[in-house]
Amino acid sequence: MGKNNRNSTLLTVDNIGKQFGGLKVLNSINFEVAKGERIGIIGPNGAGKTTLFNIIAGDLEPTHGEIFYKGLRITKVPNYKRVRQGIVRTFQKNNLLTELTVLDNLLLVLQRKMKLEKIWFQDRLARKFSPLYEKADTLLEKWGLSDRKDSFVRNLSYGEQRQVEIVLGIATEPDVLLLDEPTAGMSNAETKYILNLLNSLSRELTILIIEHDMDVIFGLADKIIVLYNGEVLMEGDRETVLSDERVREIYLGEEAANASG
Repeated sequence: MGKNNRNSTLLTVDNIGKQFGGLKVLNSINFEVAKGERIGIIGPNGAGKTTLFNIIAGDLEPTHGEIFYKGLRITKVPNYKRVRQGIVRTFQKNNLLTELTVLDNLLLVLQRKMKLEKIWFQDRLARKFSPLYEKADTLLEKWGLSDRKDSFVRNLSYGEQRQVEIVLGIATEPDVLLLDEPTAGMSNAETKYILNLLNSLSRELTILIIEHDMDVIFGLADKIIVLYNGEVLMEGDRETVLSDERVREIYLGEEAANASG
């Protein structure tokens, strides 16, 4: 495929493969993501979805292939530098500081974003750092967590912890947000709430999402990429995916097939 110079192309995954010893997890993955697109990545367990995210985020190096971001090759750029460049991810398992409050988790992220890292060892009085606290309060209110801001993360439900992790990702103001099963463990009401919030985000933000909940995928994604045995089986919009016989057989099942009718 090679590097694509079209202005609308933000991220290019070019012939990516990943092998662990004799186990081939990904094989020649190719796709492009336009700025502002919402991409859903689905497939059965073991299809290579999280491994692909790890490579895009810089947590793993591919065995072969390249990643291009904003026209530049970033294949060997480490994850922390990709975060600074605007590629941020959440994880299947929460990656939070559970012994801190919700507010303190968020303040740590905002401090770095607002270049206030050095105040961690100072008394962070709200009156002294009002922009920091105002930003935190705005995010917590929007994401329905204001009443939990002083709770220790360890005391939150799993669904609430997932919400916190999404908020931390949003707080970095990324260009690309990688969401790895963001609604796992949430109730139907929580899932619907989060889906509505994700849909309310600016279209300047590009989102790639791995999900097993098809209502979330179909409710958010402009385009769906189906992985199977470490390869792209197909990609297309909701109707294209639902009508594909191979997808119905290997993943979605007859229930999803009936939903198309």
